[in-house]
Amino acid sequence: MRVAIADDDQEVISQVEAAIRGAGHECVTYRNGKDVLNAIKRETFDVVLLDWSMPGATGIEVLGWAAENIESPPPFIMLTSRSSKGDIIRGLETGACDYVIKPESSAVILARIEAAARRGKAQVTRERFKEYGIYKIDSLENTFLVNGEEIKLTSKEFQLGALFFENMNRPLSRGYLFSQVWGTSEDIATRTLDMHISRVRSKLSLKPENGFVIQTVFGFGYRMDTYLEVD
Repeated sequence: MRVAIADDDQEVISQVEAAIRGAGHECVTYRNGKDVLNAIKRETFDVVLLDWSMPGATGIEVLGWAAENIESPPPFIMLTSRSSKGDIIRGLETGACDYVIKPESSAVILARIEAAARRGKAQVTRERFKEYGIYKIDSLENTFLVNGEEIKLTSKEFQLGALFFENMNRPLSRGYLFSQVWGTSEDIATRTLDMHISRVRSKLSLKPENGFVIQTVFGFGYRMDTYLEVD
């Protein structure tokens, strides 16, 4: 899981970051609302924590922008000392999926983050076999079948293919793909990712007539688009 924290209080950032990393998740931190807003434009996060009052842009302004400009925004959690009922209502109505009032324990904050991530991926089934049109994924054997025929993929190619099918129609940034498949958000080599995606496209015959296409999202990353309705 990849989490972004935006808060101008370094003590809060350090507390929450330690809890997230301690649970084995990746964390990126920001001290300015404008910085996290720019990051959301170019990166993919599973959950975003927002303070209300920050320089550059408030948490509410970031929420409002995301609601208007991102087709499938990540789950946002307001983490703020503002505790009035009016503020809570405004935060939730603007787009936050949860509202946590500071100070709060690391354990509770981590539980809220993980719950938000689970809700964000609730549509992803956990069965061994997942079917998408002519494609069938065996998550135990780490194999793809196309029209019943097993396709030989490397480990990284399988992880990439499965990640795209599990995040249908969701833009995935290059940094997110690196972190989920290679275990790092560093750009190990841009052509490495492009080469692997090219191979996945070719080996799985991802094209409109087969119902699915991996599209390039220029300046951001990639997105799996659907051309049929999936049960």
